[in-house]
Amino acid sequence: MVKVSIVVPVYNLENYLPRCLDALVNQTLEDIEILCVDDGSKDSAPQIIEDYKAKYPNKVKTFHKENGGEWSARTFGLKHATGEYIGFIDSDDVPEVTWAEKLYNAAKENDADIAFSGYDRVDMDTGKTVSTEMNKLGKTNRDVDWNDDFILYANPSLWNKLYRRELVKDSEFLPFRGANDTLFLIRSYMDGAKKLTFIPDVLYHYYLRSSSQIHNMNENDIANLKKYFLVLKEYCIKIGKYEEYKETFASMVFVHMGISWAFMLSYDKTVKMSKAMKEITEYLNENFPEWKNSKHFKLTHCLPKGFKYFAIWGVHLFYRIHLPVVYIWVNRFIRDVLKIEVKW
Repeated sequence: MVKVSIVVPVYNLENYLPRCLDALVNQTLEDIEILCVDDGSKDSAPQIIEDYKAKYPNKVKTFHKENGGEWSARTFGLKHATGEYIGFIDSDDVPEVTWAEKLYNAAKENDADIAFSGYDRVDMDTGKTVSTEMNKLGKTNRDVDWNDDFILYANPSLWNKLYRRELVKDSEFLPFRGANDTLFLIRSYMDGAKKLTFIPDVLYHYYLRSSSQIHNMNENDIANLKKYFLVLKEYCIKIGKYEEYKETFASMVFVHMGISWAFMLSYDKTVKMSKAMKEITEYLNENFPEWKNSKHFKLTHCLPKGFKYFAIWGVHLFYRIHLPVVYIWVNRFIRDVLKIEVKW
């Protein structure tokens, strides 16, 4: 068993793939495996990963499959991984060469199920850092507590984390684009993740492209998200944890769908947001009614915790008084006109 398995879904992106693989084969942690899963690429990406395998046969493993989407490539890699911990890297991004070593050491030193690091978002065209995230907590550990809203707001991105493989080996990424990182993290909590560890080091550089999904959200994505939150609900009921988890789980659905994804949807000019927001509210009421009176959104809970939480209380209020689209207008003004990046 190696210390860390690194799954890299590969679909085209021949111009970006080598810089990602260079960072991975030069990781300061020697005992790793890099699983490159070619998902039916149409450019030279399949040959590129074979070239790296030939040069680094003890580190790089390659697989070729028919195109099934990024989710299927990640699941394929997960099922073939052998490491004690596992991480997922996007082939157009760049991890620091210390990414695996620092996350692994943090996980082992603290006996953590999931290790988190800081990361930044970089504009692909200009090379400028747009934001730096998950680096404000310092070195800290947190227990997974479904009564604490910490897990509600922990950033779900896949690539700034290592997961204990034994914990997630039976998970699968769900068959649609986007949000799989969110659903994967929530599923890991449901499957018994007990301890999280955080290091402030910025170990991952996430490159923003104009063609990425965050810039191309559509109503079909929201429909998929609705469907697969119900899959998670059914799974939670199956393992006998729903009554215990339902309030915080409903709050998670509200934060991710009602706040984050709804806002991204607003950039699709074909969508009538008042109608979309009404449908989101109806979905929440029907399937996750605990969102409305959740303790996590009470003013007495949010106000003492600072402006971010007060703002979330405000969004929650707009939903409760049937004016959720006001949140979209306000947030678009702050972000598009005032040029202030808002992080929930």
